Amino acid sequence: MSGEGWDTGRVYTRNVHRGEESKDDRVETQQLLFDFIQNFRDDSVFVYREQLRQTLAVNENVLDVSLQDLASFDESVSQKLVDHPADILPLFELAARNSARRIVAPGAQGLQDVPEIQVTLRSSTGMVNIRGLGSEHISKLVCVSGIVIGASSLASKATSVLLQCRSCRHTKVVPVGGGFAGVQIPRVCDREQVAASERCPLDPFEIVTDKCTFVDQQTLKVQEAPDLIPVGELPRHTVMSADRSLTNKVFPGSRVTITGIFTVYQSKNIKGTSAVAIRQPYLRAVGIEINKSGNSFTRRVFTPEEEHEFVGLSRTPGIYQKFASSIAPSIYGNEDIKRAVACLLFGGSKKALPDGMRLRGDINVLLLGDPGTAKSQLLKFVEKVSPISIYTSGKGSSAAGLTASVIKDPSTREFYLEGGAMVLADGGVVCIDEFDKMRDEDRVAIHEAMEQQTISIAKAGITTILNARSSVLAAANPLFGRYDDSKAPGENIDFQTTILSRFDMIFIVKDEHNELRDQTIARHVMQVHATRAPVEVEGGELSLETMRRYVTYCKERCAPRLSAEAAEKLSSFFVAMRAQLWSLERDSTERSIIPITVRQLEAVVRIAESLAKMTLSPVASTEHVDEAIRLFRMSTMDAVQSGQSGGTTRGDLSSEMRRVEQEIRRRLPIGSQVSVRAIKQDFVAQGFSTPAVDRALYLLVRQETLQFKSQRMVIQRVGA
Repeated sequence: MSGEGWDTGRVYTRNVHRGEESKDDRVETQQLLFDFIQNFRDDSVFVYREQLRQTLAVNENVLDVSLQDLASFDESVSQKLVDHPADILPLFELAARNSARRIVAPGAQGLQDVPEIQVTLRSSTGMVNIRGLGSEHISKLVCVSGIVIGASSLASKATSVLLQCRSCRHTKVVPVGGGFAGVQIPRVCDREQVAASERCPLDPFEIVTDKCTFVDQQTLKVQEAPDLIPVGELPRHTVMSADRSLTNKVFPGSRVTITGIFTVYQSKNIKGTSAVAIRQPYLRAVGIEINKSGNSFTRRVFTPEEEHEFVGLSRTPGIYQKFASSIAPSIYGNEDIKRAVACLLFGGSKKALPDGMRLRGDINVLLLGDPGTAKSQLLKFVEKVSPISIYTSGKGSSAAGLTASVIKDPSTREFYLEGGAMVLADGGVVCIDEFDKMRDEDRVAIHEAMEQQTISIAKAGITTILNARSSVLAAANPLFGRYDDSKAPGENIDFQTTILSRFDMIFIVKDEHNELRDQTIARHVMQVHATRAPVEVEGGELSLETMRRYVTYCKERCAPRLSAEAAEKLSSFFVAMRAQLWSLERDSTERSIIPITVRQLEAVVRIAESLAKMTLSPVASTEHVDEAIRLFRMSTMDAVQSGQSGGTTRGDLSSEMRRVEQEIRRRLPIGSQVSVRAIKQDFVAQGFSTPAVDRALYLLVRQETLQFKSQRMVIQRVGA
């Protein structure tokens, strides 16, 4: 200090650390918060005083405060709470406890008989992305939104620790901070010592667990919402600590908005560095709001202007056709598939029966067809237009990724669940591309999720059931890449009957050669590429945002039921449908791979309900049932009957082909050659049909039994 010491006669100053307040400031802040709870009112209602009275009556001991209300009451206190929440929040809870004393024990002077009050905060402004949280937010109050992907079991967190000296039995109470904060045990006993010989040894304190106070604590893992993730980036997540009333409030799959203190803790598991100054960030929750995301906990509030707009839209003539036309307008044709997708977005009505059984309202659709028919593009569009959606590809999806996985926490070494795609899309749509490329054991994992809409887990000592109330839109290719009309559906579809029965509608999308249609498609595609806009749809298109909001509104506000006439009509249709299937199976002498069961009857009911929901109609009438039956006939029933045409049943054609194959194998020894024209004329002369001979030759070539030579004029037997 340039030769000057502390003895120099001058005034020395020191900087006070930010956040330190004098006792008077703390008392003043607490008084302001107390006044806010007592005096803030909306019109003539004292909002927080009444809320406190009601929560104390039901023994909840929670006060939920809006930051906007606090800011309108006193801007400076609100700003203090945002900048220094760890200091102000305990004062807020003390003020709430003082307010509660007036209700519980008006004449009492102390707080002994008054329960602890937890203050939770909520805010609708100042949202921060999880990937936007940085060092400038540390120790500040932030508001983030995302999806809960993991929730640990409850733990007990000490709020104050009682220490006792082993040597002199002196006791000391040490408070513990919130969140993941630890406690620093003093190394020296602070009892007044009589003499140096009677001093207690170093590290004398031990914790008396029975005398400590504890609260419940839960660790949550929150991932940013899929629609906020930039293209090509991995989703970011953050760890969150919730205590007291905020525990067991959310589960994997819940979409939440969290108000919390962004803070840090010393992690023992940071790899690649031994620096003492490195800290791990986490969020200490002080308020959790569950968003409307298929969870039935909360309801989204619509403004009167939005309600007026949606009711007017529902009364628009031809809204069903208009909505279907607005789905993927850049894709030409496929009108029935677009109508089916519209039904899938709205869904039917969920039902809970008196005996506890639940019937799903979500509609599942399978698109099975040739390559180049825009199946994946349709799935991508549905992912954008559905309020909640997850897109995944079959080859890159495992059973655990679709349902749920059990993860070991590296710090506590405990197992906890992380929800997969079906859980995270609860209340929305799961789009699964390349459905046929999935392994069979992975595909079996979603059987329960598609029908019962739950996922049962029994792994690593965890036995639980997760909700998976989501629709499935799947796209797949046939067994040999292209759909073969001469074969039965069972030979084209490489799926088990168990999974096919869970799809409400199965569309076979064929790339048919039709010159007029090809010209129209070519003009449509060229216009999209040249002008970036498809041909105008009659009546105009609905925007993506309008469609998304309208779907959300209809799903919340409308749950149609069948009328008596519609129910009678459906009963007759089901009986006729079963009789038709039995007749087809009898003719082809084989069971159909696509079953027609009671599930398919329920599927038509759901389609009719979704059509009624589209117009906000409380009852599904016979008109809705007629369209539902037509859609079902064009999809699933058409798939059952595919390959039957020209007066010849598929079974007859298959048996004829088998006889031709046997004759060729019997007549041609390995290595011999014969003219294609001669062999065709010979078989036709024996009474075989030309399509049967052509198909038999084609299949034998594919099986590498025969081989074409001399520009397909000669055929040679090369294999067994």
